[in-house]
Amino acid sequence: MPHRNSTGSVPRPKSATRVDFRSPDLQDGQHLWRMARDSRVLDVNTSYAYLLWARDFAATSIVATVDDDPGGFVIGYRRPDEPETLMIWQVAVDERHRGQGLARRMLDTLVDSLSGEGVRRLETTITADNSASIALFTSFANARSAPIERTPLFEAAMFPDGHDPELLFRIGPFSTARPDRNTGSGSTTHGGVMSMTTTAEPATAIFDSLESQVRSYCRSWPAVMTHSQGSTVTSEDGREFLDFFAGAGALNYGHNNPALLDPLLDYLREGRIVHSLDMHTSAKRDFLQAFSDLILEPRNLDYKVMFPGPTGTNSVEAALKLARKATGRQHVLSFTNAFHGMTLGSLSVTGNSMKRRGAGIPLTNSSKIPYDDYFNGAVDDFMWLERVLQDSGSGVDKPAAIIVESVQGEGGLSAARLEWLKALSDLCREHDIILILDDVQAGCGRTGTFFSFEEAGFTPDIVCLSKSISGFGLPMALTLIRPDLDQFEPGEHNGTFRGHNLAFVTARVALETYWADQSFQKDVQAKAAELRTGLTKIADRYEGAAVRGRGLLTGIAFPDASSAGKIAAAAYEHGLLVETSGPEDEVLKTMPPLTITSEELARGLDVLDEATASVLGDGTPA
Repeated sequence: MPHRNSTGSVPRPKSATRVDFRSPDLQDGQHLWRMARDSRVLDVNTSYAYLLWARDFAATSIVATVDDDPGGFVIGYRRPDEPETLMIWQVAVDERHRGQGLARRMLDTLVDSLSGEGVRRLETTITADNSASIALFTSFANARSAPIERTPLFEAAMFPDGHDPELLFRIGPFSTARPDRNTGSGSTTHGGVMSMTTTAEPATAIFDSLESQVRSYCRSWPAVMTHSQGSTVTSEDGREFLDFFAGAGALNYGHNNPALLDPLLDYLREGRIVHSLDMHTSAKRDFLQAFSDLILEPRNLDYKVMFPGPTGTNSVEAALKLARKATGRQHVLSFTNAFHGMTLGSLSVTGNSMKRRGAGIPLTNSSKIPYDDYFNGAVDDFMWLERVLQDSGSGVDKPAAIIVESVQGEGGLSAARLEWLKALSDLCREHDIILILDDVQAGCGRTGTFFSFEEAGFTPDIVCLSKSISGFGLPMALTLIRPDLDQFEPGEHNGTFRGHNLAFVTARVALETYWADQSFQKDVQAKAAELRTGLTKIADRYEGAAVRGRGLLTGIAFPDASSAGKIAAAAYEHGLLVETSGPEDEVLKTMPPLTITSEELARGLDVLDEATASVLGDGTPA
């Protein structure tokens, strides 16, 4: 079974100056055994077995040394019944040298060295949850434009020692030379040993010369990404990154989830309709039925489903327009540090000053009111709002709507208390104000329930959904409307890309796969508890640090606003994608896929622990 990266406590060098690839010899046997043992995920054999491999299978195996230090190995053999097929038995990288693309480089070098001897196919076995190895071999196949087959090979019942089932990955045939074969740095061969200096960063010149400077995420994560699987993203130089970002919340079910990918590919291969505006399609019908049966009816929710444009801000714009049309009032109230989108209407109810400045015009017909605990408990909730709504001489017009996030994903991960949300709902009902709940980022299971407001005991008048509603990262948005508010005339609010049938397909399958019963929800809640426990252990070591958020939308606020960004940068260097949040980027924000394994979650927390210590020191022991 190939390797799955894990993060230990051993410090790794910042960069290697030279990497050598060669066949193993008997002196390597002990190093191979130790690397397999220390990987904590490989099936470790006796040291005797590794000595035999180093002696008898040296021609079909490879060892990488990093500045003369054993850094990793790939062990394989040519199948006797099919000599053109190289079976890869184990891949391992020393923990000090992980995150540098070494596994992919060893694999490429080994296969290239055997291509002259007729090797045209590669096989390996991987357990279904081993996303890192799946990403490694998938990227290998894609780089060589080779087909890849996945079939069951060894069932769990075949293992007397309690082993997970193994899938057979069969890649090929592939050509003798891969299209991307270019070291990008000096390489020489001496006596059968290939040496090369470390490759430079992937070329990014076209991004710098042609793409607008408005781009942002790539400035923090400069690698060029090519592949992804589960909770792992792989760059074109073979580096693997554990994803605690999940497409800003658009990938709740992970990258390229096979449960969703296969039905999507089947739909495309069958020549089914892709673009349809708001026409009737079977894909939309099936999604609506699943959404009604699995989401709305079990929660006793009565909504009309509107398909606005395919993004979160489209959903918010539709909600704001509809609230104004239904009430005949213009003003909308939103909250301090809120974020609702980047188009003009959404920006008008957003608090972030930098984003608001980008509008270029005054953002009117909205006002900001304090979010939960904005005054640190010094002022009663809604005291000002209740007073001015009751006082006809206040000079404050009754608003058409109040829009709120249950967790402010971009505003610093402030999470409203459930009783505060319920009180807000009651106030809106008392004064005939439409309550819009923006669940674009916190919805679709992110806080532990499908909707973030479920546990608060109220029903919003309008709900905005996007990001992970498609399940696969495909653009899609919904605006859920109280039936009596469904007042747009036909075509009064429309858009070209409302009928995204590919998103309807994956959205339906996501609902059927993960929300048909309570099991997934319970698993998410358990993972959320693990995440909060791990973050709390880190925060407790640093004075003034505090855990914020809810569910798998949780992070750490630091008193020095610069700390979070530095920690996120250090985490990236150690193979973890994590971003910041808050008006001063003072919060380290974690948002992993809901499908992340406990092992991956623990590994990511280890990286955050080490990254925090590298920036702030070891702190005070808890």
